Amino acid sequence: MARLATRLALVSPAAIVEAARTLRSGGLVAFPTETVYGLGADATNGEAIARLYAAKGRPSFNPLIAHVLDEPAARALARFDGAAEILATFWPGPLTLVLPRTPTCPVAELATAGLDTIAVRAPSHPVARDLLAAFGGPIVAPSANRSGHVSPTTAQHVLADLGGDIDLVLDGGPTPVGLESTIVACLGGAPTLLRLGGLARTDIERALGHPLEVVRSAPAPDKEAPLAPGMLASHYAPRARLRLAATSVRPGEALLAFGAPLPGAQQVLNLSERGDLVEAAANLFSHLRALDAAGAAVIAVMPIPHEGLGEAINDRLARAAAPRL
Repeated sequence: MARLATRLALVSPAAIVEAARTLRSGGLVAFPTETVYGLGADATNGEAIARLYAAKGRPSFNPLIAHVLDEPAARALARFDGAAEILATFWPGPLTLVLPRTPTCPVAELATAGLDTIAVRAPSHPVARDLLAAFGGPIVAPSANRSGHVSPTTAQHVLADLGGDIDLVLDGGPTPVGLESTIVACLGGAPTLLRLGGLARTDIERALGHPLEVVRSAPAPDKEAPLAPGMLASHYAPRARLRLAATSVRPGEALLAFGAPLPGAQQVLNLSERGDLVEAAANLFSHLRALDAAGAAVIAVMPIPHEGLGEAINDRLARAAAPRL
């Protein structure tokens, strides 16, 4: 990814307008929440989300949290059960809910790692809320740091990690909580604590009137998909079988191309005709789903370079091609 002239802007009404404009154009904006600084992208723009993964480095395509202004905005993305309605009373605040996606959820599949669930929260920080209001839609925002580094609590931390790789940093001073949000899954059964964070478990359990179920450890890489950030990634497995690193197309196979397509396939979708890994990452889940829906029994996948986002793309394809129990 080309190096950018990352701009640092003190928070002001003009800076908020600029940040919203940057997001609409597919750019990346770091901004303070009450927990840590988040790296924001338009939640409906797959290519912007692919850029976000690339900026953070060595991406694993873990699901991202969609930030919204309030509960009505969240209901456009997710379905609420009774427990979720209770827990939404903590919004705005440092609580993320993992909920079933609505059929019309506009968030790009790359942000949800191909899952039928979505992580969503309404932050309480005034800068985050002003930005959400000005942007007028959901913003995905993992912590604004290189993967594996300490989470950023100041704009300077963001610049130290991501300067030159993102477009704009809104400097709103140190974040007040300094811990990532607590994550709870409400998927029709007992509410389950997926990650401890900025909202105490005791407060959540008091509101619910009973203890939370607790995920004691993340699943192994070959087990079921994670429901939230901070857990191990898993694959989206289509009904069709995948044949990886294909250099020819066999009779009856569909083709998932990268660059100039191989001849011989009647069904072809191209991750990126120009061989761009960011574009390929943005298209990965939607193209797999489309070829699957078209009835392909086998999808031949052309080789993807093992560099940059290509590492993550190949990881996802390998998981999708793995034998199923």
